[in-house]
Amino acid sequence: MDGARSRVLVAAFAFAVALTVALWTLPRGNPAEAAHSAGSAHEAEPAAAAASPGAEHDGTSHDASGAGEADGWKAMDDAMAKRDKSFPAATKGQGGQDLAPTVLPDGTKEFHLTAKAVKWEVEPGKVVDAWGFNGMVPGPTIRADVGDKVRIVVKNELPEPTSVHWHGIQLPNKMDGVPNVTQDSIKPGKTFAYEFPVTRIADTWYHSHYNGTKQVSSGLWGAIQFGDVPTPHKEKVAQKQIIQIQDAGVIGMTLNGKSFPATKPLKARVGDWVQVTYVNAGTMAHPMHLHGVDQVIIAKDGFPLEQTYKADTVNVAPGERYTVLIHADQPGKWIWHCHIFPHAEGSQGMFGLVMEMQIT
Repeated sequence: MDGARSRVLVAAFAFAVALTVALWTLPRGNPAEAAHSAGSAHEAEPAAAAASPGAEHDGTSHDASGAGEADGWKAMDDAMAKRDKSFPAATKGQGGQDLAPTVLPDGTKEFHLTAKAVKWEVEPGKVVDAWGFNGMVPGPTIRADVGDKVRIVVKNELPEPTSVHWHGIQLPNKMDGVPNVTQDSIKPGKTFAYEFPVTRIADTWYHSHYNGTKQVSSGLWGAIQFGDVPTPHKEKVAQKQIIQIQDAGVIGMTLNGKSFPATKPLKARVGDWVQVTYVNAGTMAHPMHLHGVDQVIIAKDGFPLEQTYKADTVNVAPGERYTVLIHADQPGKWIWHCHIFPHAEGSQGMFGLVMEMQIT
């Protein structure tokens, strides 16, 4: 009797397991409805955005069987060499240029930004319909000193409203740049003047805060540097550079508005100290890896660190800024790239978030 009961229990258990597995593998809900729901939230995004990052630069089928290797790898190798050796490739336009202010009678530094449509060449032969400030992507860099008063006049020449948020800046609430919260949106053809004092060091950025998913990834952002981030041991900095990261929209995987091989190399002399600020204007975190040379992280979001540290890779989340010191003590051409490979390298060579540090 006990044996019969055991067999019945075992059979019942096996049936329950089989039924659970079968139910688990059934589709949940209506697949068509799920696909429509997922897509409707991003209906304004280009269809190409559905592809994985870097797909346009990867022409292989990823067949690991080895079939066709004799012909395939040679063509792939030639394509890689052609693309990689074309760096730095010339393109029209340079983003992030310094914006010169007008000094008003009371000492206020006045800057002018115009948001408008622009044809922007992100890499050789690839011209996109972007939106930029003052005809460039990223927009111009705004610099001032602690203690200055700034006035930034924004003119809207876009076909829709906009606004500008001054990320991480201490300022009066009504100057924060959030439409329907601290101000009305800036309608097409209208202007708005943002005025505030510079009360502390800021290594940061500005960006549209209206329809941000579209407007920022279309090019409406730029860098801000107020004052100087102090170096930990009073190192004499030979040059300061900004690396602005984007990964979305028509601008795509770019550094300072350009995709490799059109990115610009950072050139330094042996022994120089170089200060670099990363600004992530994109939608994903990017681990920025510099070959051959250490990065000393001295500030996060413009705040000097009490304890600096070294790293070869700095992971920059969306909206974050990191300021690093680099001692150019190793001559050579050192690749500098996001270490998520689909953002930087494929079967046709390097692309996207790649540049070089050239030390001579």
